[in-house]
This record gives sequence, structure tokens and C-alpha cells, in this order.
Amino acid sequence: MEREITAIKAQKRNRQRVSIYLDGEFAFGLSRFVAAWLKPGRKLTEAEINKLQEEDTYEIAFQKALQFIQHRPRSVEETRRRLAEKGFSDQVIDATIDKLIDKSWLDDLEFARQWIENRNTFRPRSERLLAYELRLKGVADEIIQQALEKFGGDENKLAYQAGIKKAKKCRLDTKIDFQKKVGGFLSRRGFHYGIVKPTVERLWEAFASPDEERQNFNEKME
Repeated sequence: MEREITAIKAQKRNRQRVSIYLDGEFAFGLSRFVAAWLKPGRKLTEAEINKLQEEDTYEIAFQKALQFIQHRPRSVEETRRRLAEKGFSDQVIDATIDKLIDKSWLDDLEFARQWIENRNTFRPRSERLLAYELRLKGVADEIIQQALEKFGGDENKLAYQAGIKKAKKCRLDTKIDFQKKVGGFLSRRGFHYGIVKPTVERLWEAFASPDEERQNFNEKME
């Protein structure tokens, strides 16, 4: 049985969608993209109606994914999880992910590069911790390894950069306290002992206040 399109009206809350009226009654909503070829007076079979609604589901998923990845870089797995949370089927999710990858809008190697470079610039940490964070984002181990080899930095330099702010805060501490606080901080950033120990010594030499200044500070605090 065929039903006739009697009206196509823009939706007030979302101008990118239209409401389709069949035989004088509201039937369903569609994205403008899916509904572009429809006109009042056209008759639709049940199979065509089902096809339109199916295409609309794919389009909605694609637009939801675009909105998600436009806020900041996302991994493939993050995007997949987001679409699953929105209730889309595995079939729709797979097709959406494939489309985004084909358009180079999703790329886990590029995502890993941006993640590593951002961390190295603003919050330096070890490669071990970077790898752990990327795994949580769903990036495959082989891509993580490739990204670290191509975009990772010198861990001795990164450890030093990471410790500067902490060292300045602890500059009036005794050397033992300085070593504990700065060393503990660097360890929590994932750096191993072989890097932490010499880095703390370098930071102590660079930022610790002279004994006299430290003594005067401690006397004032007492």
C-alpha cells in the first residue's frame, strides 16, 4: 500500500530536520539530507518508508559522531563508545566509523600524535604513562608504539621539564624533603628511578635556595 506525502515542514527545534506528513498526518522526521529528493504529492511504499528511516538513522549517527569529534581529537574507540551510549546498533556504528576513517576524520595515529605532543608540551610524563593513557582511549598497542617512536621526546629532558614547577615550590625545603617531594612527583609521572634520581639532583642544583636563605625562611616560620 502506498501513502502520499502531503506536506514537508521544517522542524522548529532543529532546522536541519523536517517533518514528513503522509495522507494528512505527521508520520516521521528526517534529516534534510535524507529528505532532499522528497516532494509533496510523491507516493511512498512501505519499503521506501522503511528505507528512508534507516538512512536517517545512519545520518543521525554520523552527525552525532561529528559533533563528538569536533570538540577535541578523539580515538576510534572513544567515538565507538559514544555512539553505543547513544543507543545505535553495532551495524550503524561500524558504518559510521568506517565513513569517518575514510574521510580521515578519525585516525588513531594522528590522535596519538596530538595526545603525545600536548602532554609533552604542557604536562610532561614518561612514555610508559603515555602508553597507559592511550590504551585507556582504546588505541592499539602497535599504533601507540609507532606514535612514541615517531613523536616521543627525550625522557631525561621531559622529566626535567616536568619537575621545574614542583622544584620551585620546594626550593626552601631541606635537601631530603626536596628529594622526597620532587622525586615522588616525577615517579607519579611515570619516570623510572634511573631518570628520577639524576633529574632531582639537577633540579636541586638549579632551583634550591642557598642554605642561608633557607635558614632565614625556616626561622621566620618558627
